[in-house]
Amino acid sequence: MKKAHLFLSALVILVFLGMKCESFAQEDPVMYFCERYGSNGEVGIASRFSTGYLTVVVKCDHKLRLTEVHIQFDKWNEDTRSYDFYKKFNYTLEPEMNYVYFSRNEDSDMSFDDPGFYRVYLLDDDERTVASALIEITD
Repeated sequence: MKKAHLFLSALVILVFLGMKCESFAQEDPVMYFCERYGSNGEVGIASRFSTGYLTVVVKCDHKLRLTEVHIQFDKWNEDTRSYDFYKKFNYTLEPEMNYVYFSRNEDSDMSFDDPGFYRVYLLDDDERTVASALIEITD
């Protein structure tokens, strides 16, 4: 009986050692924010900004394979203790892109006008979440 128990324990250990296990805090793609995208890339990366215009950045290890996407802002409502729709912007991408930034243009102001906490989403053309992040906007 002791031999069977010893054999089973050794087998379990070998199985666990043979498994490749990776754990990530956030899987691809990753979304983050910066003040603007300049000639040398991202300027002022943070998760807390004052009101005004911002740039949303999405980075991935593989092609995003997206064409029509939306950036959506939902603002935290303390009264209802939930996030409410705030703004939504439409963009067109090339399917082979794996790094993209979304900023103010002629079709969208990409601004946070009111202080508070926001959930920001990158949504595909079927409204499914591709990436998301939280941001705090202060006065």
